Amino acid sequence: MSKTVTKNDLIQVVIDNSTLTRQDAYKLVEDFFDVMTKSLEDGDEVKVSGFGNFILRDKNPRVGRNPKTKEEFPISARRVVSFHTSNLLKEQIKDYKPE
Repeated sequence: MSKTVTKNDLIQVVIDNSTLTRQDAYKLVEDFFDVMTKSLEDGDEVKVSGFGNFILRDKNPRVGRNPKTKEEFPISARRVVSFHTSNLLKEQIKDYKPE
């Protein structure tokens, strides 16, 4: 079973676990993502202690291929974000068994 965690879900968790108003919780979550986005835009890695690291990787240009037609096309160089889990998170989820 998968679950998508939305910003509204995060806002609700902040509200439920603090004395912040909905407006303040919204601002907190938005600011958190703004800091992460700005850091990545500036080329910095984002490390969330106990959760993991968001790392930028530069991918070289390459030739792609349409699997149906076998037609080749160029894929341009680009920068992507990859995520590496922390050892603490790995330890917490290693014994997870879906129901």
